[in-house]
Amino acid sequence: MPYLQTLDSIVLSTIAPAAQATDRDAVFPRAAIAALGRAGLLGLISAEAVGGGGRGLAEAAQVVERIARACPSTAMVVCMHYCATVVVEAFGAEAPRRDIAAGRHLSTLAWSDGGSRSHFWAPMGTARRDGGHVVIDGSKTMVTSAAEADSYVWSTGPADGAGVSSLWLVERDSEGLGEAKFFDGLGLRGNRSSPLRADGVRVPAAALLGADGGGFDIMVGQVLPVFATLSASCSLGLMDAVLEAACGHVTASKLEHLDSALAELPTIRAYLARARIQADLVRTLRDDTVAALAAGRADAMLRVMQVKAAAAEYALEVSDTAMRVCGGAAFRKDLGIERYFRDARAASVMAPTSDVLYDFIGKAVCGMPVFG
Repeated sequence: MPYLQTLDSIVLSTIAPAAQATDRDAVFPRAAIAALGRAGLLGLISAEAVGGGGRGLAEAAQVVERIARACPSTAMVVCMHYCATVVVEAFGAEAPRRDIAAGRHLSTLAWSDGGSRSHFWAPMGTARRDGGHVVIDGSKTMVTSAAEADSYVWSTGPADGAGVSSLWLVERDSEGLGEAKFFDGLGLRGNRSSPLRADGVRVPAAALLGADGGGFDIMVGQVLPVFATLSASCSLGLMDAVLEAACGHVTASKLEHLDSALAELPTIRAYLARARIQADLVRTLRDDTVAALAAGRADAMLRVMQVKAAAAEYALEVSDTAMRVCGGAAFRKDLGIERYFRDARAASVMAPTSDVLYDFIGKAVCGMPVFG
């Protein structure tokens, strides 16, 4: 596919060479995002009617997975942009849709509130009407591309009291919107995930995305399937990359006092075999999730919950295995394994967390209401 060839070129020329510095210095991958925009990849899932690529979830998953092999931070920026694009495409005005399709507008989700824990569909922030505007107040604990995105799909409680939540398109330069603090963290250091605050942010009433109080249906019905699939794709690309690095090291490194590689040890091969099986299981589940969603299968939402949990947890195990088999060398920055190891920590605690998903999956298999 032509867009994958273009993506490979960008990964090799721009994303991969900058990945180590992006992580080390916690620098947002602006050059990569600009290149992806120029190539039409930020507008990949935008409608052709507004100048976009008209592609779907399967293609978006391929893009995120490929980027994650080189730089999971950049992959997560693209993942969240696609999630926001789904909402803007369905409910936004034509102007931002065209800007996204043209690759000159980066968006993201701003959903996780302090106090809501993993229940992102029930925000604590408020929206009150003031003439032809709505005034938004609240704080988000972690927003990918904070202070870097051009807009945020921002969640609040309903403006008029009905329903669970509402969604608004908030521009980056809105007065009263600010980054609470720069997040200097363990992994995914380049995706500028930071808390954001909205203090009396005024947006036009027309910035409402969907119905007032209808945020839950959009979040769970339309965005969660995309986010879970793309998050799993990010974890999958990471697993492939860390396994490639680990296998390369153990086949090239010699055992002390012996003229044979580490890979000659059956224990090393057994660890890597289990890790490869785990990664391949995730790929199979991811692809079946995409197929289930496309076909409207009855088990589609179960697959959505399973794929994020499985990918997040297996990424922890696979990256841990890579660290284990490479020994002390894995702690070196130049090998790259410790970066993937740190980046893998994020998915399991990204809402909905693995623990919450296990509860949801348990309810589903027991025939109980999942979100009751």
